Amino acid sequence: MIAVEGLAVQLGGRLVLEDANLTVHPGELVGLIGPNGAGKTTLLRTALGLLKPVRGGVAVSGNMGYVPQRHEFAWDFPISVEDVVMTGRSGRLGLLRRPSTEDWQAVDEALERVRMADLRTRPVGELSGGQRQRVLVARALALRPAALLLDEPFTGLDVPTQELLSELFLSLAREDRAVLMTTHDLAGAMYGCDRIALLNRTVVAVGTAAELADEDELWMRTFGISEHSPLLRILKAVA
Repeated sequence: MIAVEGLAVQLGGRLVLEDANLTVHPGELVGLIGPNGAGKTTLLRTALGLLKPVRGGVAVSGNMGYVPQRHEFAWDFPISVEDVVMTGRSGRLGLLRRPSTEDWQAVDEALERVRMADLRTRPVGELSGGQRQRVLVARALALRPAALLLDEPFTGLDVPTQELLSELFLSLAREDRAVLMTTHDLAGAMYGCDRIALLNRTVVAVGTAAELADEDELWMRTFGISEHSPLLRILKAVA
């Protein structure tokens, strides 16, 4: 389970998250939605222990996998696909221990899940954008996590890759993992997530697509839009 309780985080002297509360249960895929600067990535980085909250915190039951935004990885580094995925187990390996049979089995399983096993020896610099995203997902899965954090996993991907990953994320949740995903794909989140959390410095609302679709005031407060915004009509059509 992922439990965000009374979370407040300050960056550069400015409070970017305040009194944020959210629970993601095992078996559930939750989409975290909000405008740029709303604090979505900050919430994930706090859960990872990379940022220290000024109040509250994030508790995670079990080990946690993380898929960063694709631009955060050095793709020009001379390393193969399988070696990138193995770095997902580096916390377990330590600095000196060589990968065991179990480690390589975890890497094999992760590559199979993202349909990249046939490219395991290819240098990552030769991969397409969609293939790179799948490698990052495999790296997170190599840890065999109980909880999974995904930061904008669909950005810049073609439709077939988005569909592949959407199905994978939902299946991972159904295997009793807690999955929290930030995304700008509002329609995809409304259609594919179990619940939606609206975030703008705090969690404005949480609910299913059907529960939130007609709550115009909540979307207006989250995104700073007017009652005449086309977004509101689009959301009703998708839900």
